[in-house]
Amino acid sequence: MTSIDLEAINAERERIKEDFLQEAPDRPESSARGLHHFALICSDVRRTVEFYQGLLEFPLTEIFENRDYKGSNHFFFDIGEGNLLAFFDLPGLDLGPYAEVLGGLHHLAISVTKEKWDHLRAKLDDAGVEYLVESEKSIYFRDPDGARLELLADPLGEMYGTKVL
Repeated sequence: MTSIDLEAINAERERIKEDFLQEAPDRPESSARGLHHFALICSDVRRTVEFYQGLLEFPLTEIFENRDYKGSNHFFFDIGEGNLLAFFDLPGLDLGPYAEVLGGLHHLAISVTKEKWDHLRAKLDDAGVEYLVESEKSIYFRDPDGARLELLADPLGEMYGTKVL
């Protein structure tokens, strides 16, 4: 493992903040309306629906054939606030197991109320899903294909008491 120069990393972070970060009153409006959907790949449609709708209580909103790959499904779950989590299965491609790679997905953080956080944590326990709790506000766990998820009991736009939006 290579050593890292924390002083240089911290200095660069401060330079980036100085060069780019604008406080809310001066920050320009985003060109985006929101996250339409975030798409992942799954190996088993039924198992994925059972996990996301059955366990996490994200309602399945639609399923149809993927326009880019015949025989593949494209399906969507409601994750609140008009945002969707989508999946493709790509039968016959033998993609292998999920892997975190540079430039790839690290985790998806989904905001829930503290009450839902407690409720879903109990459901994860009942289902035998292994997880890690951080700061009594975050639960990190993996979906059936290994993608890392976080349920965060902070409002949208906040993280551990810090406004991020």
